Amino acid sequence: MQLLFFCPRWGSENLGWDSFCKKAKESGYDGIESGVPFDQNEKQEMLHALARHGLQLIGQYWHSFEKDFIQHKNAYTRHLQHLVSVLPVKIDAQTGKDYFSFEQNKELFEIAAAFTSSTGITIAHETHRNKALFSSHITKNYLEKIPSLTITADFSHWCTVAESYLEDQQESVTLAIQHSVHIHARVGHTQGPQVTDPRFPEWKEALQYHTNWWKEIFLQHKKKGSKQFTITPEFGPAPYMQHDPITKLPLADQWGINQWMMEYLKKELQ
Repeated sequence: MQLLFFCPRWGSENLGWDSFCKKAKESGYDGIESGVPFDQNEKQEMLHALARHGLQLIGQYWHSFEKDFIQHKNAYTRHLQHLVSVLPVKIDAQTGKDYFSFEQNKELFEIAAAFTSSTGITIAHETHRNKALFSSHITKNYLEKIPSLTITADFSHWCTVAESYLEDQQESVTLAIQHSVHIHARVGHTQGPQVTDPRFPEWKEALQYHTNWWKEIFLQHKKKGSKQFTITPEFGPAPYMQHDPITKLPLADQWGINQWMMEYLKKELQ
């Protein structure tokens, strides 16, 4: 099974699209994961840079800001329409809100499913704090009642929400692994969604927990005969990354950590 690695746009917004794509390609990535600009000139600039450097795209939706459900649903639909228009490999969506009802979030999942049905583009709903799938036990309920749901596994959020490595929630994690079609490879811990640097000995336990989950997801797809699987190393900039409170300078190198994570997973999974 071919592993495809995608470079997050998050944290590199200061780079122009061509510079960013060139750097991603030279660093060994197969594509990028990013939102798609609504400004037509910037959108074309992004698409031209992707083509120029031979990179694929995972579209990303994170803009779930509207408190009113009708406004939220309309914005969600608009963003998905915009993302599918550029034919990405798949879409990562931070769908819904933790305070929406089950039926409201279900309606959003159904909108996404209709897009997948009409376009063939998989929409992976991210396990993210503040979103519909913010915790393992809540996600288990959705997966049991909507068995077609596909997710982006970012269990770093669940560790923070549960203040644990989910040792007492194995059934929920096992079910989530079965529905995972994309990974955000960021290592979280019991007090936050991102360790300082996964290469440090103090984070060995956290790294091992996440690696074990990622291996299970990978092996499941390998057994199914999947031809490809996608991973985005997604360590983020401040405030995700710890930083000096006075100078505001980050305590580690985001780009370097994500590139290390890609090389680490190439070895661990293959």
